[in-house]
Amino acid sequence: MGICKNVKTEENQLQRKGGTRAAIFVYVVAGIDTMAFISKGVSLVTYFYGYMNFSLTKSANTVTNFMGTAFLLSLFGAFLSDTYFSRFKTCVLFGIIQVLGYALLAVQAHFSQLRPFPCKNVPLSQNNLCESADGGQLAILYGGVYLIALGNSGVKAALPSLGADQFDEKDPKGAAKLSSYFNWLLFYITIGAMLGVTLLVWISDNQGWDWSFGVSSAAVGLAILLLTMGKQFYRYNVPKGSPLTRISQVLVAACRNRNLPLPQNKEDLHQMREPENGIEILQRTDQFKFLDRAAIPRTNQEASTSSALGPWNLCTISQVEETKIVVRMLPIILSTVFMNTCMAQLQTFTIQQSMTMNRKIKNFEIPGPSMPVIPQLFQLVLIPVYDRIFVPIARKFTGIPSGIRQLQRIGIGLVISAVSMAVAAVVERHRKSVAIEHNMVDSASPLPMSVFWLGYQFVIFAIAEILTLIGLMDFFYAESTSGMKSLSMAITWSSLAFGYFTSSVVVSVINKVSGGWLANNNLNRDKLDYFYWLLAGVSVLNFGFYLLCASWYKYKKPELNQQDPITDEKAKGKSEMCVV
Repeated sequence: MGICKNVKTEENQLQRKGGTRAAIFVYVVAGIDTMAFISKGVSLVTYFYGYMNFSLTKSANTVTNFMGTAFLLSLFGAFLSDTYFSRFKTCVLFGIIQVLGYALLAVQAHFSQLRPFPCKNVPLSQNNLCESADGGQLAILYGGVYLIALGNSGVKAALPSLGADQFDEKDPKGAAKLSSYFNWLLFYITIGAMLGVTLLVWISDNQGWDWSFGVSSAAVGLAILLLTMGKQFYRYNVPKGSPLTRISQVLVAACRNRNLPLPQNKEDLHQMREPENGIEILQRTDQFKFLDRAAIPRTNQEASTSSALGPWNLCTISQVEETKIVVRMLPIILSTVFMNTCMAQLQTFTIQQSMTMNRKIKNFEIPGPSMPVIPQLFQLVLIPVYDRIFVPIARKFTGIPSGIRQLQRIGIGLVISAVSMAVAAVVERHRKSVAIEHNMVDSASPLPMSVFWLGYQFVIFAIAEILTLIGLMDFFYAESTSGMKSLSMAITWSSLAFGYFTSSVVVSVINKVSGGWLANNNLNRDKLDYFYWLLAGVSVLNFGFYLLCASWYKYKKPELNQQDPITDEKAKGKSEMCVV
C-alpha cells in the first residue's frame, strides 16, 4: 500500500506539470527571441547599405537570404530535437549559438577597422574613400549573421512545440487550450516584435549598432536563463528517433515491395498492437496506396531471414501513415510559400518607401524600420478579440475547439494577403504621383506625404498573418504524430524560408524580364507599383491552387484511447509497479 500511495503521489505531481503556468515561460522567451531577431530583419538593410557599402538591391537580397536561411535551418533543429535532444535542450543549445552570433556582430560594429569606410553621407568629393568590404570583414559579417540564423532556427523549431506539449490535445478541454495557446503565442511574439522595431531600432539609430547587437545578445542570453528557470514545470517529450529515418524506411520498403500485391483485408498489413516508444497508432487511409506496400509481410521463404523483417523491408501501418501525413502536408505548405514572398517584399521595399516619405509626428521622426509597429499594434488588439470572442462564438456553431478548421483559417488569410498587395500597389502609385507633382523625383528630401499611408497595406497583411501563420502552426502540430512535433513546426517555418528565398529570385527575374522595374536605386523612378500588382495577381492564382490542395487533404485518424506519450509514459511504469 505504501508503494501505491507513492505511485499516486508521483502521478498527481506529473499531472500538475504543464498547463498555462508552464506555457508562460515559453511565451516570454518567444517574445524576447523575436524582439532580437525581427529588429535585425527590418533594419539590417540599413546596416548593409549604410555601413557595409552594399548596394540597395544586394542589401535587400542579403536580408531576405538571412531570414530565409534562419527559417529553413529549423529543419535541422527539428531533426536534433525529435531524434537526440528534448525540445527544452534544443532551445538552450541553439539559444547559446544565437547569443554568440549577436556578440560577434557587436564586436564588428564597435571597431571601425572591422568595417569598410562608410559611404553613408559622404560628399561627392570624397567618393573615392568609399570601398567594398574585404574578405576578412565579410567573413566576420556573414559569420555573425549566420550564427544568428542557425541559433534562431533551432529555437523556432523546438520552442513552439515545447509550449504546445504542455496541453493534452486528446482531451477536449486541452484541445481548446492548445488552439488558444497558438493565438497567445503570436500575441507575445507580436509584443516582442514591437519592442524590436521600436526600442532596438531606436538604439541602433541613436546609440549605435554595437549597442543594438550587444543588447540583443544580452536579451537572448537572459531569455535562455529564464527558460531554464521553468524547468520544473514542463512536461517533457522523449526523443523517439528521427522521423526522417522512419519516412525513408517507408519509401525504401515500399519500393522493395513494389511487386507484391496489396492484401484485400487491411488487417493483413503489419501493425503494432500497442504504442511503441511513444509513437501513436494510426488508422490506415486510402490515399497513397503505393506506400502501403511497405507494410506487407512476406510469406515466402525470404520472410524467414532476419533481413526481410528489418525496418528497411517491413514497416507498420502507423509508420506508413506518418509518412503519408508528411506527403499530404507538402502541397499545403507549398501553397503558402507565395504569401510569405509577399511578406518579404513588405519587410524590405515598404521600409525603403518609408525613407522617402514624411515620417515626422510633430518634432519626432519615426525611424523607417519601425514602420511594422503599425500592424503589430493592430495585432495586439485583434488577437484577443479573435481568441476570446470569435472562437467561442464559432465553437458553439461548429463544435470545433478552434472555432473553424485550420485549413479554413489559412485560406481566408491567403485571400486577405492578395488584397494587401493590391492596396500596396495603389498606395505606391499615389506616392509616385506626389513625387512627380512636386518635382521631387530625383530629390533626397522627404515627400510631402505622410508615412502612415503605408499603414493600410501593413494592417491588412497583419490580419492575413494572424490567420495564416497561426493556422499553419496549429494545423501541423495537430496533424503530426507525437514523434515529429518539432519537424511539423519546422515545416511551418520552411514556408517562410522558401518565401524569403523566392523573394530574392522574384526581384531578380522581374528586373530582367521587365527591363528593370526595380533596378534604378530610386523608388521614384522604379515601377514598384507594377511589381505589387503582379504579386496581387499571382496571389489570386495561388489561392486557387490552395483550394485544390485543401479540398484534397485527408485528416489523420488516430486510434482511440491511446495514452499521452508525454505525460503517461512514466505514469504507466509506476502503475505497473503498483499492480505487482
